[in-house]
Amino acid sequence: MSAPDSTLTRRDFIRVTSLTGGGFLLSLALPTEGSAQAAAALDDTAKTFTPGPFIKITPQNIITILAKNPETGQGVRTSLPMIVAEELDADFSKVVVEQAALRNDVGAQFAGGSRSTPDNYLLLRRAGATARAMLIEAAAQTWNVRAAELTTDKGRVFHAATGRSLTYGELATKAATLPIPDEKNVRLKSEDEFRILGGRVGGVDNHAIVTGRPLFGIDQRLPGMVYAAYEKCPVYGGRVVSANLDRIKALPGVRDAFIIEGTDNLSGLLPGVAIVADSTWAAFSAKRQLKIAWDESVGAGHSSSDYAAQAAAAAQAGGKTVRQDGDVATGMAAGKVVEAAYSYPFLNHATLEPQGCTAWAKDGGIEFWTTSQTPGSGQELVATTLNIPKDKLKLNLVRAGGGFGRRLANDYMVEAAAIALRTNGAPVKLTWTREDDMRHDCYHRPGGFHYLKGAVDATGKISAWHNHFVTFGLKNTERPSSGATLSPDELPARFIPNFRLDQTILATMVPTGPLRAPGSNGLAFVMQSFIDELAHAAGRDPVEFRLDLLGPDRVVPPSTGQRGAPYDTSRMKGVVRLAAEKSGWGGRLPKGEGRGIAFHFSHSGYVAMVAEVAVARDGTLKVRRVTAAVDVGPIINLSGAENQIQGSIIDGLGMAWLQEMTFDRGRAVQSNFHDYPLLRSTETPAMSVNFIQSRNPPTGLGEPGYPVVPPAICNAIFTATGKRIRQLPFNKTDLSWS
Repeated sequence: MSAPDSTLTRRDFIRVTSLTGGGFLLSLALPTEGSAQAAAALDDTAKTFTPGPFIKITPQNIITILAKNPETGQGVRTSLPMIVAEELDADFSKVVVEQAALRNDVGAQFAGGSRSTPDNYLLLRRAGATARAMLIEAAAQTWNVRAAELTTDKGRVFHAATGRSLTYGELATKAATLPIPDEKNVRLKSEDEFRILGGRVGGVDNHAIVTGRPLFGIDQRLPGMVYAAYEKCPVYGGRVVSANLDRIKALPGVRDAFIIEGTDNLSGLLPGVAIVADSTWAAFSAKRQLKIAWDESVGAGHSSSDYAAQAAAAAQAGGKTVRQDGDVATGMAAGKVVEAAYSYPFLNHATLEPQGCTAWAKDGGIEFWTTSQTPGSGQELVATTLNIPKDKLKLNLVRAGGGFGRRLANDYMVEAAAIALRTNGAPVKLTWTREDDMRHDCYHRPGGFHYLKGAVDATGKISAWHNHFVTFGLKNTERPSSGATLSPDELPARFIPNFRLDQTILATMVPTGPLRAPGSNGLAFVMQSFIDELAHAAGRDPVEFRLDLLGPDRVVPPSTGQRGAPYDTSRMKGVVRLAAEKSGWGGRLPKGEGRGIAFHFSHSGYVAMVAEVAVARDGTLKVRRVTAAVDVGPIINLSGAENQIQGSIIDGLGMAWLQEMTFDRGRAVQSNFHDYPLLRSTETPAMSVNFIQSRNPPTGLGEPGYPVVPPAICNAIFTATGKRIRQLPFNKTDLSWS
């Protein structure tokens, strides 16, 4: 086989090469990237990878499909190989799934933005279908029959006329010698032919997880490994002045302790003190005895109370107008006016597995075992921070015990790298304590304040809407921080004729960034709650009010100059109606019980939920049931899809009810789960998840459901008690009634 051309055409997507000892290897290359590394693929025992899918079939009939993206609990290590297996017509229960390492020639590898499915769906299907077509052709030539006479099922090719069949393994070596068919001539299955997709498939790691096999970052073990802890300034941006290093080095089990000067990058290598020991326990024990003098001057004046006072002052002073449609003043004058101030706090990602990384400095480079959601960015961060060539940094991707956007940052990875350079060639495992993870969550979900005024006219429609949004930006910037933005197109913009959005940015030293459904995770609470207020002010049913707001079936494009996906009102109305129907909306409930509805468009997914709650007279809350309706196109794995929506409900309820991060003098106040509680199983509601299997392109499910939960529950609490929740977490609100 000749060397591949570096310029890839559409017909160059699929590449095939022989395996050592015979066999069939199929890979897909992205058109904007270089060719796959055949050398790595020749070793059956190596963890190999190609852009998109990578199918390896041996003469022993072992079918291996590599999982491209990092697995953080969202299920892509199962769902993406399922797409390949579907078009390949493989028996998925017998497929070997291998995790791909990071490679510099395979395109983007990341877990974020609910992009794994939409970015890979068509490419994976084409690769599986092409492989199947080539196996059919190999069988046709072997039997000297027409390919049209053959069928496939569960890893075998059949010739019904003669009753013959061959396994894919028996055809692998022959298939590897065939020319690659034009992709235009390769037929993809219709959805009614699917045998794997849309069904329930258990996670490929399930058995290993429940039997305690070492899968996660915290499980890694290497010969001669040492263990590390790292202490950073409790005030964001602070630096080390001095530390009792001699005392720490003399403690049992401690091998070394040293200061790392670090950088100014709040999501990179912050200054601190590293401890290297014989065990994690020894490192943690020594860390508790550190005496460090810090320069904390940069964090002065950054406290939650200060932020609230600044927001209140900004509300009086007014902000910068970022969108204005129609005449808001006239619209207000023509209707019944409602005013409200909403706020939501900073949040912690609270991944069950704290941050950490294993690194081994050797041969002029470093090898990592990392849980990063953005391993390519992690590689770049290490390379630029420590001045090591990227090709000297090898990243092995291991399963993470939760991500939710926290592992989009790679601070723990560059910390492990900096420490590994000081361990004389010994591999080192850096582990954060829960307190480290809580107080140095490099990407807190930013809080926000909304000062709202709206009006409904005599026909019961919203006639005007004005929102003054007070948000956060890093010091000395004029832009909102990551995760702290509000698009001028955010609903109800474009759906109300008289609309105005103002914005004020408060300076903060708290490093902000994406948390599950960035932005939406706070904005949906505000928008859907205030829409509910206006519905009740108009004396209208909240479901009908929302359907009326969405208007006729149409696709609403983004405004000129704005990024974002078109908004399909028919799809949103479909999930609103389905959620209402499945929840029994409209039935009367006794005093102290109530239903609330909310919807939101997030990460190209359309979701509506109805929550049903009961509130005792003393304010004791029971969230009885949450009914979800979801349209994200075709479902890949029904088991995994339900898991994602149920997880969103549990996570969203815990966030809205219990959780907040506060700051005092530049440092986080909360430190562990005793003051940042997670939802307990006894507080978990019954859940009903209903999917609309639309013909639209598929999207991801990790994020679209999460933002809808808080407003649905808060709106239900209002129905039950007459008390409107305008501040999260709502455990701060007295829910008692008489």
